[in-house]
Amino acid sequence: MGYLRNLTQSLSMISVTDVVDILVIAVIIYYLIVLVRETRAVQLIKGFAAILILAQLSNIFNLYTVNWLLSNLLTAGFILVIVVFQPELRRAFERLGRSQGWISNLVGAHPEEVKKRAGYEEIVRASMSLSRQKIGALMVIEGRTGLSDIAESGTAVDALISAELLINIFIPNTPLHDGAVLIRNDRVMTAGAFLPITQNRNLDRELGTRHRAALGISERSDALVVVVSEETGNISICQNGEIMRHLDEESLRAALYRFSEAEAARGPLQGLSDIWVSATRRKTPPAQQSDADVPDTQVAAQEAPVAEVTPTEPAEEKEESHAHLEE
Repeated sequence: MGYLRNLTQSLSMISVTDVVDILVIAVIIYYLIVLVRETRAVQLIKGFAAILILAQLSNIFNLYTVNWLLSNLLTAGFILVIVVFQPELRRAFERLGRSQGWISNLVGAHPEEVKKRAGYEEIVRASMSLSRQKIGALMVIEGRTGLSDIAESGTAVDALISAELLINIFIPNTPLHDGAVLIRNDRVMTAGAFLPITQNRNLDRELGTRHRAALGISERSDALVVVVSEETGNISICQNGEIMRHLDEESLRAALYRFSEAEAARGPLQGLSDIWVSATRRKTPPAQQSDADVPDTQVAAQEAPVAEVTPTEPAEEKEESHAHLEE
């Protein structure tokens, strides 16, 4: 009873400011751990922790000389940290000063969303480079609808997104340049994947096999698909059976960010709806694709690069197909 009485008295002495104080310190410690994780500073922190433990043990067992030595070593150690890690500390403060909205990110940003945004920047960089070189590309960014069946049709990669990796995958005559890349969160899961071709007969004839494959997967899932034309270098995106063409760098980045925000805002009821829609969709058997994109040079020569949306209409049910994208 005495223990419970003391515990109750101790808890009654805790005020709101004490709780706020503890939370602030906890947040600071958490972000410091995130900052130094997987860096050489981790080893230094482990060393300081070991010295602190030894100092406490020496104090408990009345080892006065050892305690004096370790205490002075810790005092000098803080100065040593500033000297040894001066470049890292400077870069950290510079990055903190350059970042916009860092307070809101500290409070509300989700680590997964931050990783996604970084991955989208890599996709934009890769798309612009491929567009300049007129190298065809097809990148499927997975939404809430799982695309494991598509992933199984290609070659597993499971690597962190980088512009250099994406460019290297789509370089002609490399083993994985045929087919689509599947991106999940901030990772490239699969390369050389097969996609179903849209059966919509009302599409512009200028749209080649790559664009039709992008429309096909966008009709069957909530994925966002980025397409780079091999003939013209034009960048397009497909979503929900619609295609937006002639994108520049800023419009592509804006479309990717809108997709990320829409995914983050969707609730569990919408997720259940997606599962039901996905379950009721009929899967499509494989078939053959043509060897190259149909050129769309006439449109590119006559029109300015302004984004345009071409809605698709449901086509008649017929024997559907998968296609291997060969350029």
